[in-house]
Amino acid sequence: MKIVVCIKQVPDTKGGVKFKADGTLDRAAMLTIMNPDDKAGLEAALRLKDQYGAEVTAITMGLPKAEEVLREAMAMGADKGILVTDRVLGGADTWATSQTLAGAIRNIEYDLIITGRQAIDGDTAQVGPQISEHLDIPVISYAQDIKIDGNSVIVERLYDDGYHVVKAQMPCLITALAELNEPRYMTPGGIFDAFDAEVTVWGRADLKDVEDFNLGLKGSPTQIAKASDKVRKGAGEKVVLDPTESVDYIMDKLLAKHII
Repeated sequence: MKIVVCIKQVPDTKGGVKFKADGTLDRAAMLTIMNPDDKAGLEAALRLKDQYGAEVTAITMGLPKAEEVLREAMAMGADKGILVTDRVLGGADTWATSQTLAGAIRNIEYDLIITGRQAIDGDTAQVGPQISEHLDIPVISYAQDIKIDGNSVIVERLYDDGYHVVKAQMPCLITALAELNEPRYMTPGGIFDAFDAEVTVWGRADLKDVEDFNLGLKGSPTQIAKASDKVRKGAGEKVVLDPTESVDYIMDKLLAKHII
């Protein structure tokens, strides 16, 4: 079995975020991590590898520094890493990103594609399902458990306060929740092997069956009107009152704001 895992290097929001003049994230200026949902998807692939002897290929689209997240994936146990990077791909929204990744994946043999549900820098949950549409394969989203049955996958799909059990024939795409599992740590030996391994680098010329007008910022129908860091809250109003006065004070505030 051959599994492709789409991973993304995202800003570590604990360190703050920075923006370019056009409203897009200045990724080169921020600390980064592997997207949590993607890491859960990678762990799911590695567990399938442990159980069935699958070959796992990690692929990412991003700046050249995104090679770091691929080496992390290989240090965890992925067999191969593919970086898709090119200036013409910069500023892509979900549509252009999914077109790019689908164009790259068309060059790879696969039975199963696993992506994270969503990325913490965009929170759209669109890229995985869009890739499946471009590749014309089934998709099962919000996976909280994955099993293999012959040439099919059986997935517990999270739904409100319960879950659906969904079965699909491979090739198939699954989007994983961060709650799917507890990702393993990199091992010292895995780290050494990962940094000795070669990461495959692809550019625009390596994308299959993708038109230029669907790539990068120019190929992105979604435009950012405004972007900003988290708005910092002020200290607020502080008062010192006895219990009876406190109740009257709070009730007056709730009434004034039409909460009650």
